[in-house]
Amino acid sequence: MQQSERSKLNELATADVGRLLWRYSLPAIVGMLVNALYNIVDRIFIGQGVGPEAIAGLAITFPVMNLSAALGVLIGAGGSARISILLGAKNYEGASHTLGNALVVLTCIIIAYLSCFAIFIDDILTAFGASDVTLPYARDFMLYILPGMLMTNFAFTFNNFMRVSGYPVKAMITMFIGAGINVVLAPLFIFKFGWGIKGAAIATDIAMTISAIFVMAHFLNSDSVLRFRRKMSMYLPSVRVIWPIIATGAAPSLVNAAACFINVNINKSLYAHGGDIAVGAAGIFTSYTSLMTMVVIGLCQGMQPIIGYNYGAGLFHRLKRTYWLTVGAATAIVVTGQIVGLAIPGYIASAFTTDASLIRETVRCLSISMLCFGVVGFQVVSTTLFQSLGRAGASVFLSLSRQVIFLIPLLLYLPGQYGLDGIWASFPLSDLMATVVTSIMVAILLTNISKLAIDTGRLPV
Repeated sequence: MQQSERSKLNELATADVGRLLWRYSLPAIVGMLVNALYNIVDRIFIGQGVGPEAIAGLAITFPVMNLSAALGVLIGAGGSARISILLGAKNYEGASHTLGNALVVLTCIIIAYLSCFAIFIDDILTAFGASDVTLPYARDFMLYILPGMLMTNFAFTFNNFMRVSGYPVKAMITMFIGAGINVVLAPLFIFKFGWGIKGAAIATDIAMTISAIFVMAHFLNSDSVLRFRRKMSMYLPSVRVIWPIIATGAAPSLVNAAACFINVNINKSLYAHGGDIAVGAAGIFTSYTSLMTMVVIGLCQGMQPIIGYNYGAGLFHRLKRTYWLTVGAATAIVVTGQIVGLAIPGYIASAFTTDASLIRETVRCLSISMLCFGVVGFQVVSTTLFQSLGRAGASVFLSLSRQVIFLIPLLLYLPGQYGLDGIWASFPLSDLMATVVTSIMVAILLTNISKLAIDTGRLPV
């Protein structure tokens, strides 16, 4: 069985790049899309079944969820990138050691942040922009979603490890399991049992627990190259192992952490200029754009093991071809989403709510905020490229450029000049600025890789 798995991994260095990208990306895209869809379905159920205040309350919880995701991604993205490179270098023992250390570190991180959230939940939500109207909804959702956040991090982190070790389809199936259960249980708990917003949280808890069990069971298979072993040395924390995980995972982690604090500032600014309706409109905007972003992230997840393995194997021409194919596909996806968002914003808003004021503000939000959304795919793929190559510093900088370096100053200045429209305009302007910086850094990186290919004799074929 292990020999078969190693042959499957070797295909990353020999099979046609386009077919590999399709084979690895499609399951990841489907998994991410299903995940995005069931999150959106939850929000639709909440908006239609509970009301616009609940949608606004749910939007208040986004920063908390982003912070949770940031801590999980730190280990999930960093560990999967390291495992890809180690597998490409045929260092199977090092890959397993990375898996064991990732389990220990992730568990410690989850326990720490869940304890903090549980103790200070009201203070955190108030600091994140909850009003007297939206705080009860946000609190109800968070109190019941906390146990599920533990399982969510395990499910998503080890799903990444499963995919990069040669099981993209199995990784997709585990995502289907969680999403399918959630889509069935959410309307039952919200409408039939009348549990409201907490029903959506309970449905997610159950779904993620079952999904996590399926994912973790995969790594107990004694025939797998990458698996949990009985050797205690695999789980003993090692700086030599943990530091590359954290350094590589820092970029996507900081993206989520930055999104947390950006959302806090946005929610407060939105409430100051437009009240709870504006907060709800931003929640719908985030829900819609996350649908395309998740597809792009799925593409990047398919790209990552191919790039990491070929980088470890010294096949730089395959690395570059994989990157450009992924950029093309990601751009097509976000441009399509942009066109739809600008063409029929009213239909998108109506799917989430029947409240006329919320629909009207959401239309305004989508019409302005999505003006430059078509460049986001290039940014996300390029950031993942640097991450996949272990270029932690560059990856972190690119991650922060859009959401911190450019967006925060715009959010501080434009609302004072243009009110609510200034907040909506901050998004396309930061996208445009970040794209210029990303283009320059990618050009430098690819030039250096070409020089490295010449120096090592690995010329394009």
